[in-house]
Amino acid sequence: MWFLLPCLQRSLKSSSRKKNRFLGAMATNSGKNLIRIDISSDTVCPWCFVGKKNLDKAIAASSDRFDFEIRWHPFQLYPDAPKQGVNLLQFYRGRFGGGIDGMMARMSEIFRGLGMNYDVSGLTGSTMDSHRLMYLAGEQGLDKQHKLAEELFLGNFTQAKYIGDREFLLECAEKVGLEGAAEFLDDPNAGLKQVNEDLEKTVVRGVPYYVINGKHKLSGAQPPEGFLRAFEVIAKS
Repeated sequence: MWFLLPCLQRSLKSSSRKKNRFLGAMATNSGKNLIRIDISSDTVCPWCFVGKKNLDKAIAASSDRFDFEIRWHPFQLYPDAPKQGVNLLQFYRGRFGGGIDGMMARMSEIFRGLGMNYDVSGLTGSTMDSHRLMYLAGEQGLDKQHKLAEELFLGNFTQAKYIGDREFLLECAEKVGLEGAAEFLDDPNAGLKQVNEDLEKTVVRGVPYYVINGKHKLSGAQPPEGFLRAFEVIAKS
């Protein structure tokens, strides 16, 4: 059952998207080594939020030694999910059967351990608009994109906000200072080509999936220690 796995799985595709990223840690103007992290994620993946929280802890613990460049890439767990929101629990029961209640209880326990409440009372559906917005944020700065991921996850998983709701997406955009979000979302083709191209390049079986400096790969919601170990390996390479 996917809720008991550290990694949410779908199909495998071939790509060379991350092969050209730097393999070792590069020095920055600050004198620290630069670590680049490519993250494949879906905005309705709770493990992706858990992984982000743990990654942020590892980054905070390493900020005196490393600078970080984080880039988010789209992944769709349910590419056929409807654009119009549907009841989240009913959607999952239709997909995974009666065991979903136990899985949700386990996820709630994990969220409590991170100081959050896991709210499954809302809707779910297509994540395409959220990925288009993430693309726009990335064009305006990777820090802004990383902050937007946090707001999308936080609203979706702890406040029962629907990931496809335009007003919710605009609220998240405003919180991170994203410019031109309303006009961008109003054009259904804005960013669509770029997101679909990124999706076509997907090499992973599931999310969250991390490629660090183009070489070191981690799958699933790693604990902070998992990221810290990877940083140490890169620093020595």
